[in-house]
Amino acid sequence: MGAADRFNETGFSRWINSGAGRAFRLAAGTAFLVTGFALRDSTLGIVLMAWSVVPLSAGAFNLCWISAVLGGPVRSREICAARRAPAPL
Repeated sequence: MGAADRFNETGFSRWINSGAGRAFRLAAGTAFLVTGFALRDSTLGIVLMAWSVVPLSAGAFNLCWISAVLGGPVRSREICAARRAPAPL
């Protein structure tokens, strides 16, 4: 079992790939974007606006970047489907 498979079996992965997790990713990305825009004249503001792309894209397109970095599927739908599939014998 690889790192991505182990991660995708955790409670955090189950939550972040759920509807509530998707809403959280969208809300977090929006918060980073709004805060960055408010601080747009500073380096921190620019960094926050750039960082907001990660959770916004994850929420908008239902992606899991953590799983992708670990070598697993990027789409939350595939992660959930793999979890529901019976284990190979």
